[in-house]
Amino acid sequence: MAEGERQTPSDSSEDAPPTTQNFIIPKKEIHTVPDMGKWKRSQAIEKLVALLNTLDRWIDETPPVDQPSRFGNKAYRTWYAKLDQEAENLVATVVPTNLAAAVPEVAVYLKESVGNSTRIDYGTGHEAAFAAFLCCLCKIGVLRVDDQIAIVFKVFNRYLEVMRKLQKTYRMEPAGSQGVWGLDDFQFLPFIWGSSQLIDHPYLEPRHFVDEKAVNENHKDYMFLECILFITEMKTGPFAEHSNQLWNISAVPSWSKVNQGLIRMYKAECLEKFPVIQHFKFGSLLPIHPVMSSC
Repeated sequence: MAEGERQTPSDSSEDAPPTTQNFIIPKKEIHTVPDMGKWKRSQAIEKLVALLNTLDRWIDETPPVDQPSRFGNKAYRTWYAKLDQEAENLVATVVPTNLAAAVPEVAVYLKESVGNSTRIDYGTGHEAAFAAFLCCLCKIGVLRVDDQIAIVFKVFNRYLEVMRKLQKTYRMEPAGSQGVWGLDDFQFLPFIWGSSQLIDHPYLEPRHFVDEKAVNENHKDYMFLECILFITEMKTGPFAEHSNQLWNISAVPSWSKVNQGLIRMYKAECLEKFPVIQHFKFGSLLPIHPVMSSC
């Protein structure tokens, strides 16, 4: 095109920013690892959080009943019956239609992850079932490698919130608790993931999680400290007496050593314990392989 034929810039308002735009000075939003959920989040993560929000709402709709026994409120059975009936429908909201055949198998792990409706108890075996539920979703491709941070700090953290609400609302008994000799009455995995979150932290050391001030100031950002806060809310007396294992762990010099020790402890105290694994269910996604005996 000749120079004289060049078009002059359009004066159209389409090229100008909208006059109602409110501009702001950019600022940092990713301050901690959990904040990565704002940046990296798949639709599956959003759907799983919505699923857990539904379970939370059902607790509000199913208040505890008056009964002589202080623990094991029977209203939990009503809440669980609703989950038992709706589990496949809930899972179907997360799983795409081309994978619908997987829904009945995956839904079993969701139902197993919230406690036992007969005993009205909850423990690390139920927690492991939720980890299996997430694992199944990974194996069928619903969750991706890119979701790994959000799986822990968005989905699993929301699961913890719902489980704590269940435990408090229905006064659930700890399943298979070792009392003061156990790590925690109800959970284990958040201590593993929470300690990994704190590795190389600039100022929080293992000794700080028995410091009430440090816990109160930082629990919203760190999964491990949120676990500690919940314990102190649920138990009375000196921490060293009601949570002796954790008290001992606070003397470990680094979070990496805490994390390594907890992984070994989880394998020994949960994955290799018959009282826990006898209740675990296996299927095509998580098969059990027979041990081959040597000739």
